[in-house]
Amino acid sequence: MAVRLFNLRNVPDDEADEVRELLEKHGFDFYETPAGNWGMSMPSFWLRDEGQLAEAKALIADYQLERTKKAQQEYQRQKSAGELPSVLSRVVAQPMRFIVYVLLIVFFLFLSTSPFINLGR
Repeated sequence: MAVRLFNLRNVPDDEADEVRELLEKHGFDFYETPAGNWGMSMPSFWLRDEGQLAEAKALIADYQLERTKKAQQEYQRQKSAGELPSVLSRVVAQPMRFIVYVLLIVFFLFLSTSPFINLGR
């Protein structure tokens, strides 16, 4: 009986591709279910042989641990090289977006508090 191995919801495409390659490389008999047209289905990798589940999960766990280490190393490299954008650099790069966001926040704060402010009148 088929058993779900790996949930693909909110998984980046590159990670899904790498897991797919990993499973194919190690000879696991699996299939993939897509999210469907409206994203209502369960996108996942499924194993056809339930007996391979423990081995496949261990393989994926090792892969994810290695992926996490690589991401942390890349973040530390960018941090030490000063390549990570700051809030100020983002505001300077896109001032109109910042202004629109601030105006939207002020508008929603006004809508949220105006009934309470007008309550005492």
